[in-house]
Amino acid sequence: MFITRDGTPWEPAYLTAIDGNKCIGCGRCYKVCARDVMHLMGVDEDDELVACAADEDDDDEEFVRKVMVLHQAGNCIGCGACARVCPKGCQTHVGAAVLAAA
Repeated sequence: MFITRDGTPWEPAYLTAIDGNKCIGCGRCYKVCARDVMHLMGVDEDDELVACAADEDDDDEEFVRKVMVLHQAGNCIGCGACARVCPKGCQTHVGAAVLAAA
């Protein structure tokens, strides 16, 4: 357990999963995360994940939709910014104490 600057107890909750069935690929979580924890992937007509182009001009007709996926889960610092901006609540966060006990 940690404490904030004002003495309030705080425990980091790390991103452990993203539900691809709920995710709408809006990218809000990606934009608030400076730790390279996740990235955007396309989903094709066979429900397979397909890499998106690095630039903004990727060929959207290749994808049925886009979803966010975990990329480097170990980079997560447990700040919770991604959960606060997610409109679909598709992320699973687990407290540091629970992960340490596992």
